[in-house]
Amino acid sequence: MTLTMADVPSDGSGRSRGPGPKGAGSREGQPTRRTFTSAYKLRIVGEYDALTEHGSRGALLRCEGLYQSHIDKWRRSRDRGALSVAGSAAVSSPAKAVPESAENRRLKADNARLVAELAKTRAVLEVMGKVSALLEVLSESADRE
Repeated sequence: MTLTMADVPSDGSGRSRGPGPKGAGSREGQPTRRTFTSAYKLRIVGEYDALTEHGSRGALLRCEGLYQSHIDKWRRSRDRGALSVAGSAAVSSPAKAVPESAENRRLKADNARLVAELAKTRAVLEVMGKVSALLEVLSESADRE
């Protein structure tokens, strides 16, 4: 076993402090390992699988601070049936709807508005591309005359 300076008391006695009050081997000021609930795992795997645009899956992983290996492991657990949320109305019985928060409703409305705006922008860009091509053809025919 290797000791670090954090394991040695500052009084110089050389005696190890041993495990701290948080449990075996934990030291004050040291980061703790993150734990994820089953509901969180199921939600993230569902969101990840629903994403189709290029780069969106990586963006989700970066936003949540996760790795692809987390998703793979959680997906395997879900498929085995080992990952489930006991007593959760959202997962165990889809007929019972979970009440939506005002923030969630606002975000959904914003998302719908932005999707509609994106569709309009794409349509305008398509028309502008066609207009540009038409103007180029007209310009070439005018140069010939």
